[in-house]
Amino acid sequence: MNPVKTTSLNDEIQQMLAGLNMPQEIRAILQQGVEKLREQGVGQGLSVGAMAPDFQLANQASRRVKLSEVLAKGPVVLKFIRGEWCPICNMEVAALKLIAPQLKEIGATLLVINPQKPDKSVVLQDKHALGFDILSDEKQEIIRKFNLQFTVPVPVQEVYKTIGLNLPEHTADGSWNLPVPATFVLDKEGVIHACHVDVNYMRRMEPADILETLRPLR
Repeated sequence: MNPVKTTSLNDEIQQMLAGLNMPQEIRAILQQGVEKLREQGVGQGLSVGAMAPDFQLANQASRRVKLSEVLAKGPVVLKFIRGEWCPICNMEVAALKLIAPQLKEIGATLLVINPQKPDKSVVLQDKHALGFDILSDEKQEIIRKFNLQFTVPVPVQEVYKTIGLNLPEHTADGSWNLPVPATFVLDKEGVIHACHVDVNYMRRMEPADILETLRPLR
């Protein structure tokens, strides 16, 4: 049985960030990067009421998964993450694992999309023993179709390099481009019923809120 969570995902994220031994100037650069992206209006995502574009992507086992075929079985939760290297994304998928029984009860399918190759998806899958597919958008075509792609600001790139994170070694296309972390709840017709899109990668849609938006779609 999954343990009962006493704190929200976003509370846990903030607790983790507060415990990091990170210099204040680094925190300031990361926050300025978030504000710069917000000012630029990039990665705002598709809106509620829009039809989600169909796609076909490889999962962690390199098996092709087509959105329209999954929708034929019921509602779908689409989750876009930055990648296996991101600690917050790891916390998010671990939290999603805890609501897997409720998703199954509702008849919904969870699909997680990242800009890495399938071998990185395998790492994420194995690390958390996940029971849902991690899909690889290697050319970031689907990320762009959902209006989520952005380029990491140069000052933030430099911070990442100082901590040994050379992002082009992690993204399948070898770029500094990423998706804004996002969640889209789709009804059986593929219409976006609810969404959470935020350039502040430190904030994610709560699993409880995902379940709440799904229940009317059964």
